[in-house]
Amino acid sequence: MRRRPGRRVGGVSSDAVRDRGNVIDQGFASLQRWGLRIVVIAAAVYVLGWVVGKLWMVFFPISLALVVATVLAPPVSWLRRKKVPSALGAITVMLGVLAVVVGVIAVLTPQVAGQAPAIAAQASNGLQQVRDWLTDGPLGLSEGQITRAITAVQDRLQESASAISSGIFSTLGAATNAVINLVLILMLTFFFIKDGHKFLPWLQNLGGRRVGSHLSELLGRVWNTLGGFIRTQTLVSAIDAVIIGIGLIILDVPLAVPLAVLTFFGGYIPIIGAFVSGILSVLVTLVTVDFRAAVIAAIIVLAVQQLEGNVLSPWLQGKTMNLHAGVVLMSVTAGGTLFGITGAFLAVPVAAATAELLRYVNEQIDAGVSPQAPAEDAQASGRPADGTSGGGPEEPADGTASAAG
Repeated sequence: MRRRPGRRVGGVSSDAVRDRGNVIDQGFASLQRWGLRIVVIAAAVYVLGWVVGKLWMVFFPISLALVVATVLAPPVSWLRRKKVPSALGAITVMLGVLAVVVGVIAVLTPQVAGQAPAIAAQASNGLQQVRDWLTDGPLGLSEGQITRAITAVQDRLQESASAISSGIFSTLGAATNAVINLVLILMLTFFFIKDGHKFLPWLQNLGGRRVGSHLSELLGRVWNTLGGFIRTQTLVSAIDAVIIGIGLIILDVPLAVPLAVLTFFGGYIPIIGAFVSGILSVLVTLVTVDFRAAVIAAIIVLAVQQLEGNVLSPWLQGKTMNLHAGVVLMSVTAGGTLFGITGAFLAVPVAAATAELLRYVNEQIDAGVSPQAPAEDAQASGRPADGTSGGGPEEPADGTASAAG
């Protein structure tokens, strides 16, 4: 029987009855609201990425200086607690680090210089072994084919002389930019470790009790996350250097220690650093030992790189920074695709900082949930349901004032 509008059925007005049309209309209305919100958020992210891309030359030294400062800040803070002036403590720590780097170079240089003549003498023998393998090995190339290939490469190089010369000038320009960035990074690092402990208190005073405390807490967490990233990357690089160095020593490869040190520092540069250091290790093994040892060295390098990329980095970084291994891998891929090597290096810290932001927002959401809500709604961030630690800092947390110093 057809009901007229306004007629009461079972004590309920027909106007209050939600039919399928009402439900579908409400669903589309919610979809429309969320769609507009997603579009606005995506536009904001796009604009932010565009600004970062345009100002990358500014953000690049600042980002690297912040990463370096996370390593140098703890000893400067310790000296400050011992009543050492901030400027003197910062200068002392930076000079100490530079002295260590110069000392390592001074120790390795005599080894390289002392073994360079022997390596040069063995290089011709190694190249002759490669030539013999090409002719007598499974490829079965003739001497004439090898000679023609070498001649073709020489002709190609001569034809590309103009391009090579222009590339030299571009390389010189890149080297000049690298020197300028290095100076900027050192200066910014000095100022960060010298005056960084004053930043969070200033930010608290600027933002007030409510906003400033939230910003101070969040930035303190991000700072600790960056420090954890550097410590983890140092551990991974050390493991790579030790394994490859032991392998080269067993193979009786000259310059095994310098190559291991190069592997350690190359570990801080994703993809390219490990690749270049590995290629150098294999080439030195080839020209100084023999082809069989070079193959073994290549297997060791590839195994270590697979261990680093698929086990150590995702597991240790994910454990230290509370990130899933898949998130670490995807962030490195996205950062490398968008911003190259530097983006790949900074991708994990950015992802970890973003995760800290989302966790903190989630804690504030939990704190705002009504006590009458279901228990699972008050525990989405993994915090206790009573909200004792999820309501944001009422007072500045202990040590927050020095989190950036």
